[in-house]
Formats: sequence, structure tokens, C-alpha cells
Amino acid sequence: MPSDSPHDLIVVDLDNTLYAAGNGVFARMDKRMTAFICHALGIQHAEANALRVRYWRQYGTTLRGLVLHHGIEPETFLHDVHDVNAHELLCKNAQLDAVLYQLPGRKVIHTNGIYEHAERVLDALGIRHHFEVIYDIRYNEYLPKPCAATLKMLLHDEGVLPVRALVLDDMQENLVVAKELGARTCWVTAEPSQHDWDYQVAAIEELATHFKS
Repeated sequence: MPSDSPHDLIVVDLDNTLYAAGNGVFARMDKRMTAFICHALGIQHAEANALRVRYWRQYGTTLRGLVLHHGIEPETFLHDVHDVNAHELLCKNAQLDAVLYQLPGRKVIHTNGIYEHAERVLDALGIRHHFEVIYDIRYNEYLPKPCAATLKMLLHDEGVLPVRALVLDDMQENLVVAKELGARTCWVTAEPSQHDWDYQVAAIEELATHFKS
């Protein structure tokens, strides 16, 4: 890595960041979450779906609300909702693979999903070899992003100062935490708008224009 690189570590979100948000992977997870809530709490679909969305907005993940308010066992929920056959919707992305080679710094995944799901997604995209570590929802006792304590712990374990890290995410709430800690930020979204982040790209492939080797 060149000594003048602006960062030593790239922290990359998984779902809706490494692949396009509208491809159906997360929609499948949403359906499975709603079905799980229906069965676990014995409520109708509409009520379950509303609860899924409310807990996600309030806590960062639906799981957090289910644990706090209903005593749901995390692992049962997590394995169920991530059983979405992501390989049916994703394919190898040679351009993304090439860009990840170009981007300077060690690369890790930080996701509110589980390790197993992350592995399946990365394998389907053909980019698993780029990521040294996968930090999943279990990393800090199921506490989801955004969480300053979790990101601070991650950077500490990586031995990197926040100012030497770049965080890529599709959720602005997660980038707020990164920016407050002093990290560089990149909002991955196709939505054209004014923003407070260091970079905004519609897809990670566009970062190649910012960090040419």
C-alpha cells in the first residue's frame, strides 16, 4: 500500500452495499422476518410486518426489539431469516473484484447480518478473498449498527486509528457514527442528493476513480 494512502482500513457493509439494493436479497429477508414474527408471537401478517419495521427503525435491527420485548432467542431468528438462497439472486462481479484489488488498505466486513450469510454473499459475488475478517451481529453481543462502541471496538481490534479508516455503508445512520469517531465515510447509494460524507457513489465500483493506483 502506498505510504500516502488516505486510509489503512476499509470497513465495508454487506447487504445493499456490495450489491444493488433492489436485487431482492433483502426483500426475501424481510418476508422471512415477518413470517417468523407471525409464528413466534402468534399474530397476523399485517401486525407482524408493522412490528418488524418499527423495531428496525427504533433499534437498528428487528432482532433487537424482539429480544428486548419478547425474549426471542437470537440464533434461531438469525439463521431462519438469513436462509434466503442469495446465490439465486447474485452472480460473480468481475468489475467489483477488480476495483477491490485497486482500493488501498486492509478490508473487513461489518454487518448486522450473520457470518454465514456474509460468506454466502461474498462467495456468490466472487470477492470473498478480499476480506480479512467478517464482523457480524454477534461481534458485540448482538448490538446492531449504528453503535459507536462497536465500531470503536472494531477499529481498536484492527489496530487502526479512526482517522485512518474508511467506512462504506448504504445507511446514513451508520455513517454518522463513523464520522463522529473521526473516520472517513462513503455513502453507497444511487440517490442523488447533498450529503456530509467524504464520498458518495452509486456503487462501490465507482470508488476506483477516487483511488487510482
